[in-house]
Amino acid sequence: MLKNVADYVVFDLLMVKPGTHLGEALDFFIYDTIKIFLLLSVIIFIVAVIRSHFPPEKTRRILSRRRVYVGNALAASLGIVTPFCSCSAVPLFIGFVESGVPLGVTFSFLVSSPMINEVALVLLYGLVGWQAAALSLGSGLLIAILSGWVIGRLHLEHLIEDWVQEMRSVRELVIERKLTWPDRINMGKTAVREIVGKVWLYVIAGIAVGAGIHGYVPEAFMSAIMGRDQWWSVPVAVLIGIPMYSNAAGIVPVMEALLGKGAALGTVLAFMMSVIALSLPEMVILRKVLKPKLIAVFVAVVGTGILCTGWLFNLLF
Repeated sequence: MLKNVADYVVFDLLMVKPGTHLGEALDFFIYDTIKIFLLLSVIIFIVAVIRSHFPPEKTRRILSRRRVYVGNALAASLGIVTPFCSCSAVPLFIGFVESGVPLGVTFSFLVSSPMINEVALVLLYGLVGWQAAALSLGSGLLIAILSGWVIGRLHLEHLIEDWVQEMRSVRELVIERKLTWPDRINMGKTAVREIVGKVWLYVIAGIAVGAGIHGYVPEAFMSAIMGRDQWWSVPVAVLIGIPMYSNAAGIVPVMEALLGKGAALGTVLAFMMSVIALSLPEMVILRKVLKPKLIAVFVAVVGTGILCTGWLFNLLF
């Protein structure tokens, strides 16, 4: 139905000739814009209701009571459904440290929270199928768990900035208000307005880039650059992705276009993960609480996981 609407707008109302580069690009743009914003609205609402059960204080209490190994897996899982991103890394990190959460467990959470974005998973399912969504979920969880475990085993607590370590933990009495279902539904509506209002420009930009790739980039060229036969395509994709800044919803249309043009699934997944998990803005924020050596370790460990994931999926698929 949505495809018919896009076809009607492009080929009937705008009278663009079918089969042309412009026609294919416009059809992709209109179709994906309608579909993505519909999916965004529905999923953000549902996830906001789920998130109402996991306020920050409750999340910190859950993590601080677990053993390290269990904590890594639990922290990575909680990262999927908690309302945090790289912009909130500083207060989260301080809160986790004050609550006695091990450093490795904290990093498992910080890796999974942006990397395993529930909106992106649903968009991946709707745009390129459940296999890509399942692979993204599984690989993201594995990277988050292993990265946190490795960092925890290295005992790098001394690389936290001194002012964070010197802070005294102040235990506050937090009274969590009991939410009714009408409260949760209102939270869902508010989340839709706020999040869509903040990300719509990034989404449109991502769809526009994807439309350009879909309409104008030759398949042979893309296969040569990002095909699975090119072992170097995965590290190149990661290096390209790190300086970029986009939310997960904005990068999904680009992934769809790349896959449609013959790019390898592992290379595209590595590109997406580097954009949303190792972005420069996140590193700048983390620098406020982490010393450069620890940031370098974080990038190296997570980057290695992303590279291995890309090569493995290119080998298997």
